[in-house]
Amino acid sequence: MRPNHDPQEGHHVPVITEDDIRALAAIRSNGALVTSCYLDVDGGRYVRPADYERALDEMVRRMRRRPEVDEAVDADIARIVDRVGAGFDRTSTRGVALFSCDAHDLFVVHELPVPVRNELVVNPTPAVGQLELVLQQSEKVAVLAADKQHARVLVYRLGELVEKVERTDDIGRDYDTVGEHDRGGVEQHREEMTHQHLRHAAELAWSVYQSTGFDHLVLAAAEGVASELEADLHPYLGERLRARLDVAPSAPEADLRRAALEAERAIEAAREAALVEELRAAVNGDGRGVAGIGPVVDALAERRVDRLLVSDGYEVEGWRCDTCDRLATVGRTCTCGAEMVAVPDLVEEAVEAALGQSCRVVVCDGNADLDVLGRVGALLRY
Repeated sequence: MRPNHDPQEGHHVPVITEDDIRALAAIRSNGALVTSCYLDVDGGRYVRPADYERALDEMVRRMRRRPEVDEAVDADIARIVDRVGAGFDRTSTRGVALFSCDAHDLFVVHELPVPVRNELVVNPTPAVGQLELVLQQSEKVAVLAADKQHARVLVYRLGELVEKVERTDDIGRDYDTVGEHDRGGVEQHREEMTHQHLRHAAELAWSVYQSTGFDHLVLAAAEGVASELEADLHPYLGERLRARLDVAPSAPEADLRRAALEAERAIEAAREAALVEELRAAVNGDGRGVAGIGPVVDALAERRVDRLLVSDGYEVEGWRCDTCDRLATVGRTCTCGAEMVAVPDLVEEAVEAALGQSCRVVVCDGNADLDVLGRVGALLRY
């Protein structure tokens, strides 16, 4: 039987790309300040729009007390408030990122299918750290759910179903028992048909990978079926196999989605843990790693950073030189002799500098080992 493809209404393209982030990070306002706003609009936390609007109002009140908020910044804040007041389609949007600088005709809004941490930042450049975290979470996870007769492949990205393919094979329930002995028996026939079905299920996953692509594969199948499926997988898919889901293959799609999201979080946590362990070994070993905000910004100034690791939510004040773009924990005079300017969030500045140098930025959520190292670190090119 041919597989049944079920194109989904509202098929989602990637909501944010690395090019989008780098384009924002590259913006230099040349004196004008950029206002960046992240707002959680998740209906699970904010039942009514008025609830998340109150959270924004509180951030705005605090921001307007800061000395850098002049008339131009206040106008940008007002534009963001107006856009939030216009509302969002919260069936698919759980977080928003807004960037405004009227002096440079900049107003960008990204509606995101994942929640974000409420944040309002005024800086010479857009604050893109949280967008980088969203991008990290945007890999595709495929679920291969199969029993002895049915198979489904569901591909999720940021919790949204982007592809669904199904197949059902007739394993001969009404198999004719005449001549059973010559054919080796009804049960033997059904067993062979089951083996064939599972090979078809593995082929179905491979065809989806070839047409749509995905980064990780998880199985929803009983023990015996799962073991045979693993053996039938194309080697490329075997390399991407991450886990077996604790959910029946016939479970409703909502249950499969929840299980896939849990698997995705576990995959990301394991990857972050491996990178942090690599950083710890490098810091204590061959010197190809540094930890702490001071050594990190020094390495960025020397353009030695390959990957930047940051604890989500980490902020610290610091200094930036607008003459040579150097960042520092102590001011006010730069090593180039110019006077530096104070910045409220040196970590965000470091993220933007790393992106501008084509470094990979990894924002770790709740990694205690990275916190012990100083909440920020870098693996170095040399």
